[in-house]
Amino acid sequence: METIKQALFTNWHFMRWLRLGLGIMIVVQAIQYHQTILFFLSAFLFFQAVTNTGSCGAGSCAASQRKTTNNAIGEIKFKEVKEK
Repeated sequence: METIKQALFTNWHFMRWLRLGLGIMIVVQAIQYHQTILFFLSAFLFFQAVTNTGSCGAGSCAASQRKTTNNAIGEIKFKEVKEK
């Protein structure tokens, strides 16, 4: 229970506040104009803000780094090409 509480109340950065603000703003518009699609969009943004997830959740958009252990460069062999 403590980790859920910690996840909800810590690490609030600009994008998290922006998602929360847009979610609240869009839900107000959805209620005013009786738009179901806007309500689902606002629920999605609100969910992202509360759970601190996004389209790149858990760093899935970042390219993984490959570690090479063998840095030795072997002998390079060249083949001479002649014109006929």
